[in-house]
Amino acid sequence: MFDTLEILLDATVRAGTPILFATLGAIINERAGIINLGIEGLMLIGALAGFAATHYSGSLLVGILVAFVATYIAGAIHALITVQLRGNQIVSGLALTMFGIGVTALFGKGMVGLTIDGFERIAIPGLSSIPVIGRPFFNQDILIYLSFLLVYLIWFFFYRTRWGLAVRTIGENPAAADTSGLSVSRYRFLAVTIGSGLVGIGGAYLSLASTPMWIENMSGGRGWIAVALVIFAGWSSPRALLGAYLFGGLTALQLRFQAMGTTISAHILQMLPYFFTILVLVVSTIRLQKGAGQQPEALGLPYDREDRK
Repeated sequence: MFDTLEILLDATVRAGTPILFATLGAIINERAGIINLGIEGLMLIGALAGFAATHYSGSLLVGILVAFVATYIAGAIHALITVQLRGNQIVSGLALTMFGIGVTALFGKGMVGLTIDGFERIAIPGLSSIPVIGRPFFNQDILIYLSFLLVYLIWFFFYRTRWGLAVRTIGENPAAADTSGLSVSRYRFLAVTIGSGLVGIGGAYLSLASTPMWIENMSGGRGWIAVALVIFAGWSSPRALLGAYLFGGLTALQLRFQAMGTTISAHILQMLPYFFTILVLVVSTIRLQKGAGQQPEALGLPYDREDRK
């Protein structure tokens, strides 16, 4: 029984990690007041860029860096449209997703079927031998350890640094932030680009660690799950960790059921994570309408100094 639980927890962490990176990146975007529905496209760009860079350079580190830079640049396009030009954030985000799907299908066609040596597990002495939780949490690859660290660092940044306070202020009341001397456009631009880079690392995890190969549309809707999880997590990185592992657990569970030869249709099992995504989104939206959430007040609203009252 304990062995089964350990295997399930291990699969949960690995399945939830790409969603966690994507959710953390989206939280940074939205804390600054910018909605980004291009998460799915960014994950695909990160997955292909990371895989291609690793394949040609032979270095996983180069692959991660290239994935971050590629999605940083893609995020800069979204930032240019939504921050500098004050364009519609929803339309721009959807266009970014379609762009990511199309460009990765085009340039990734010749890489389908190629494989690489992905990230290996690194056991933490002592902790990795703890029953049940040792392997899932203390015998993982470096990107999973990085995701643990980022959860804390992002929380620390937003609630313990003046730069994080500035970003939160801009997301709540950009006019007040502007009056106090903060550059709304600069902070928002950096939040969108850096957040997009983290989303790209989540995509790279899919092609460099989870499944060390390139598969067209390999994000499989995880970007949309991340968009919903931002609301579920209340724009909080620790809660994003719990949410990502919840959906990672559902993914692991449906794969476990299929491996056991259950009579339940495989198509129904594959629907489980996405069904719960819709359910969570509905419940979270109801909570927000009742005032129980912490949505940034200026989320989705462009800011123009000339319109300040």
